[in-house]
Amino acid sequence: MEARHLRYAVALAEHEHFGRAAGALGIAQPPLSKQIADLEREVGARLFDRTRQGVFPTAAGEAFLARARRALDEIAAATVDAGRAARGETGRLRLGFIASALLDPLPDVLSRFGRERPDVGVELHEMATSHSSTALVAGELDVAITLGPPRGAGAEHLVSVPIGRDHVIAVVSTAHPYAGQPSVSIEQLRRQRLIVSAGKDEPAVVAGLRALLGADSSALGGATVARDVHTIIGLAASGVGVGLGPSRMRAAPRPGVRFCEVTPRTPLPDLVLSFTARGHSPVLSAFLDTIRKTCPDVGAALNDRLRPHT
Repeated sequence: MEARHLRYAVALAEHEHFGRAAGALGIAQPPLSKQIADLEREVGARLFDRTRQGVFPTAAGEAFLARARRALDEIAAATVDAGRAARGETGRLRLGFIASALLDPLPDVLSRFGRERPDVGVELHEMATSHSSTALVAGELDVAITLGPPRGAGAEHLVSVPIGRDHVIAVVSTAHPYAGQPSVSIEQLRRQRLIVSAGKDEPAVVAGLRALLGADSSALGGATVARDVHTIIGLAASGVGVGLGPSRMRAAPRPGVRFCEVTPRTPLPDLVLSFTARGHSPVLSAFLDTIRKTCPDVGAALNDRLRPHT
């Protein structure tokens, strides 16, 4: 039994006439009569009474048609669902990200993706770069936003594209002597208690700070370690010390703090978007399209990186 047999039976029941049903189906009447007869033999019951007034379902036919209509509805729904899934309109996206990406560009990207793909389930995991890189290689994430490209075993199978550049700035409480300064120098920082990211989670950031302050800097050695930029800002507001973090921290102002440039300007690792090079899902493709539209300057680089893998 095939789906066409169900459609033939439903059409015959609706038109109550072989000729009219055949015309609606776009086939000749004899093949329709034969298909209905074959269907009745397969079912093992007469499904239609043929009378002078027309063709009408029997009791067995009514029972068969009720299920046939539901089956045809399910087939139509399956076709729609398959098309939506193929276009990335349904499914799941697992995204790992560092906290500073929530300052920029994730809010605009997630907002747009949610509007354009409301039926896609987005699983968000705030993770340090070291953790999200491992999870991405292991297939536990579809995409990750990290500081610097993922490194280690399996990273060569990933596509990585810079989506943001940054440099080190300082954040202090309004009561701190540096609060009125537009910038602070390295020598000034060396005399302060610092607040920095955890080295084991963001090794590239700590490596940059060591290059800035000196590998043997006592200030860095005695620094307070914070989990993310929000904690750095909060601790600085509490007067714990001078927080060092990305310039995108300025997008998270809060009462009681001031931001200062650090001279000389010291670049931080790029904010990087990474995903598997091959076999990514339609949902991931849709997310990458959103990145292209929200961050146009990233689109060309993304296309360049994908071209060898298409």
